[in-house]
Amino acid sequence: MYALPRNVWLLTISLSLFMSLSIFIVFIGGIIGQSLSPYDGLSTLPVAMLVIGTASSIFPVVYVMSKIGRKRTFLGVCVYTIVIIVLAIIALQAQSFYLFCLSTFLFGITMATMYQFRFAAIESVNKNLSATATSAVLTGGLVSAFLGPELATLGKDWFNTPFVGSFVLLSGCFVLAFLLLWFYQSQHIPENKRKSSGRSLKIITKQSVFIVAMSSALVGYVIMSYIMTATPMSMHIIDGFSLMQTKFVIQSHVIAMFLPSLFIPMIVKLFGLSKMMIVGIVLYLVCIVIGYNHSLSHYWVALILLGLGWNFLFIGTTSLLTRAYNDAEKFKVQSINDFLIFVTQAIASLSAGWFVFNFGWEVVLLSTVPLLLLQLLLLLWWLRKKSH
Repeated sequence: MYALPRNVWLLTISLSLFMSLSIFIVFIGGIIGQSLSPYDGLSTLPVAMLVIGTASSIFPVVYVMSKIGRKRTFLGVCVYTIVIIVLAIIALQAQSFYLFCLSTFLFGITMATMYQFRFAAIESVNKNLSATATSAVLTGGLVSAFLGPELATLGKDWFNTPFVGSFVLLSGCFVLAFLLLWFYQSQHIPENKRKSSGRSLKIITKQSVFIVAMSSALVGYVIMSYIMTATPMSMHIIDGFSLMQTKFVIQSHVIAMFLPSLFIPMIVKLFGLSKMMIVGIVLYLVCIVIGYNHSLSHYWVALILLGLGWNFLFIGTTSLLTRAYNDAEKFKVQSINDFLIFVTQAIASLSAGWFVFNFGWEVVLLSTVPLLLLQLLLLLWWLRKKSH
């Protein structure tokens, strides 16, 4: 892992700064939403709008990237994000729930760009190192696990309006990201590959490797987002745990999402991608069993397992997806992959608040079981098919 090129490490540090935004919004978006919204069921709308904005931005971001290159897109989005942070501050000062939701929606462009970092890293190495490059970039999430919530709590009371100072601190992340990405080098694509569009999406999406990778990514993201978004609502607002206790659980969850990345090359070598993804589904199921109790320790362990399960699925599906396309097809396959993920994730984030306030934490957890069991069966079928 340490022999990876400079590009990968620049992307790793930059991802930690970009991802701090999403963790920041997940951590306090529902809390701010609850204080501003006219109805508790809409509390998680700011978080859902971030995901909706991400889904809406996938195709435009990838299109722009295919035209002007990854580096220029990365740099432009850093500047854009600082402007939207200013809009979020204006919304807080005006106590405008819908303007705040608009700002989190517009942050979707930032997130859509960030999710291209893993593909940029894969393009910077040989194909046999794709899982290693992906896991290396994801280690940046370890920094964001601390940075996002810490920025939120540190700047909360700097000004008369709560959390304005938090957003001021957040803007510094994107100033630093701009400086780092200035040194990133886009990989050259030969002219003949740029002009070729490759196979049609209809042909690509019929491949079993694409179906397994896509469905695993959808399940992994949807359930992680659904439970994680509901957690601050259930812990802080319904069960009365302090903001610091809630922050501790969310930080632990995010650390669990990215810490295994340090060991993924060994895990992949030992088990293979398919078995690693099956373990991810099993970890999700255990998370649901443990999370059924409302104690702090159960929330903590459940969210750690949720993070571990997501990591195994995410790295497995990202590496598996690269087997479904060639260089000429990468932008359209990557864009459809991320678009489908974030459309379904948006639905999960938006419904999380409604479910937790109307039906309770237990229903939130149990409602994920059928989807997990179906995906487990699909992965077992895929593993059996590969062995024949």
